Amino acid sequence: MKRLLFTIILAAILWSIMFLPVTAPHINFWWMMTASACTLSILSTFFNPGWWKVLKFDLSNIFLGIGIALALWGIFWMGDKISQIIFNFARPQVDLIYGMKEGESPWLLTILMLFLIGPAEEIFWRGYVQKTLQNKWSPNIGFCVTTAIYALVHIGSCNFMLTMAALVAGLAWGLLYRLFPQKFTAIIISHALWDVAVFVWFPI
Repeated sequence: MKRLLFTIILAAILWSIMFLPVTAPHINFWWMMTASACTLSILSTFFNPGWWKVLKFDLSNIFLGIGIALALWGIFWMGDKISQIIFNFARPQVDLIYGMKEGESPWLLTILMLFLIGPAEEIFWRGYVQKTLQNKWSPNIGFCVTTAIYALVHIGSCNFMLTMAALVAGLAWGLLYRLFPQKFTAIIISHALWDVAVFVWFPI
């Protein structure tokens, strides 16, 4: 548990640097996110060797991953419309999130999110944190605690919509991992595809 706690604290520090208003303007978000996610996934591999043995890049996992990503995009599209009716600050906060990609190459962002950021985040949050907590406590507690932490590390952004987006996405991927851990490959694919779809290909 000491190793797990160390990685969670490290993730909180790294995410705070990326999102806190006092530090965010002084770094390149995308390279920082790439470095942070990859660092955590490397630590996960070191502390939890052999996790890759469950990966199966077959057609069922690929199509399931695509389907999950599409469903999530639809949920977020609907959530965006509803939130704009309920909260007058919703759209401005969403626009701030999209402002992070200004000046960056869409092709570069696609590569980073598809092959590095998305997979690395799942390897850490679900493949290591949630798996460890589920084994230590119980599947349900591990799922709930991991989802809460995943949302809370985004709170430094002071952006309600971003934190809620992390909560909803974390609930989706966490629940899928809780119910179907053997489909970890599909979950990784869905995270990577959803990242690219919502930020680059089909912005909401």
